[in-house]
Parts: sequence; structure tokens; C-alpha cells
Amino acid sequence: MSSPVILVIGKIGQVGWELRRTLAPLGQVIAIDFPEIDLTDGNSIIKWMREIRPGIVINSAAYTAVDKAETEPEKCRHINGVAPGILAEEAKKLSAWFVHYSTDYIFDGTKTTAYTEQDAPNPLSEYGRSKLAGDQAVLQVDGKHLIFRLCWVYGARGQNFMLTIMRLAREREKLRVVSDQIGSPTWSRMIAQTTTLAVQQVLTTADSGRFKGVYHLAASGHTSWHGFAQAIIELMPAAGRKCQQVEAITTPEYPLPARRPARSVLSCEKLQRTFGLSLPDWQDSLKQVLEP
Repeated sequence: MSSPVILVIGKIGQVGWELRRTLAPLGQVIAIDFPEIDLTDGNSIIKWMREIRPGIVINSAAYTAVDKAETEPEKCRHINGVAPGILAEEAKKLSAWFVHYSTDYIFDGTKTTAYTEQDAPNPLSEYGRSKLAGDQAVLQVDGKHLIFRLCWVYGARGQNFMLTIMRLAREREKLRVVSDQIGSPTWSRMIAQTTTLAVQQVLTTADSGRFKGVYHLAASGHTSWHGFAQAIIELMPAAGRKCQQVEAITTPEYPLPARRPARSVLSCEKLQRTFGLSLPDWQDSLKQVLEP
């Protein structure tokens, strides 16, 4: 079988950046981002898909400004909700596999145990609703697809909680961080590596259609934002670190425009069962990122 052309959309994002490296052994990787492709413009999407004619499309681009989405719902819906459907439709016409990333924020966080792929979504924010619309659009097209729902993505580049905490820890002696929201911090590199291993199986299995579906993809274990912040600061080099205390606060003490799920831990049993893949504990990944 000849090596496929792999189109990665969102090359400068946390996951897209890592995918360029991890996917390279599988085929010819063409990676693009805004302004080359405009996910608010259907014609721009169609033009790229029909020119490149990829065998695999990976959409790692998204509107991720959760609070800003409350005041920019239209733009957020186009990028997160409408564009994935167009990509899935074009991929289906090419008989290409379409890989898309979703989020734990499609759930309301009221479940006391880990969410499975069968649990009913109930997003609390514009961002969550837009991502759910994207999932539904891909599923409706019903082409060859993998939807990976992620949780609390962070990495050594881009904009994320880890980098924000590190910056603040160098500037302030005390930080106040929410302790009543629970999730699984997941390293962007682990997401890219797991995606690549899944795609490799899809490419090398005769009855690859059985892989089609929605999967939860997150680190093992869970913590609060407060616990995550403490772990980050403890692993930071002492030189240049000002912060001495991380105070635990409640969500109402730190009001934000968008509501977040209180507990969005994801069960990744289906991923393990189907692909034989599981991610390490979040603390082990964090050590890999931060320890010299």
C-alpha cells in the first residue's frame, strides 16, 4: 500500500504542532493553518480538500477561547460546529479517513464517575455547544471517522494552563486557583502520539471500518485545577520562581463568563479495548514536560 497524503489542519496549535512530527513516518504530511485555510469559509475548506485530495484528514484546529466564545458565538459555531461537517463531507467523497478532536466540555460535569462515550452530552457554554455541534455534524455525514474527545490539553507551547501558571508563579508570591473542577490534564504530545498509533492501525488493518467512531482520549488519573497548579509549581526550577502559596478557591470565587463542568473525567476504556492504547498518568506526563 502506498503512503497516504495526510492533511493536518491547525499546524500551529498545541496538538497540530506535535502531529507534524509524529505522523511523518506514515505518509506525506501537509500541514496548514489560518490564514491559508479559513474555517469560517466553506469555500476555503472545499478548495483545500479538492486540491490536496488527502487519504487522511486530521482536524486539530478549533476555536478554543472558552470565555470569548460567549460573545463570539457565531464565529465559534462556524469553526467548531460547521467546518467539521464540511471536512467530513469532503473526506467522504474522497473515501478518506477524517480524524477530529472534541472536548470534555460537551458534558455538564454532574456525573460522579467517569464519562463514557455513551453518556448524554449537555454542554454548559457556547464553546461546549459548538464542539458538540461539530461531533454531530461528523456523525451525520457518517464517513470513515475517528472523533477523539480530549480533556484539559496542555503542552510546552501555545496558550494553556500550564504555561499561564508558570508565568504567574514567576510574577506573584501567591496564586488563587479553583479546586472544585476536576479533570485529567493531558499532554498534547501524548495526544499526537496516540492519534498516530490509532491511524497506523486504521491504515494497516483490512477491516478498518470497525474502528469508526467516538473515543475518549485523556491521561489516566485526575485532579483539580488547584492540584494541577501545585504540581506544576513544584516541578518548576526554584530559580526565578516567586510563588510560595497556591490557595484553593471555589468556582464562584473566580467568576468567568463561560460555565465549566465541575467533573469532566473521561473513561478511556473504549480506546484501550479497541486500539490497545492508553495514556500514562497525568503526573508522569507532567514530569516529562517539566523535568530537565
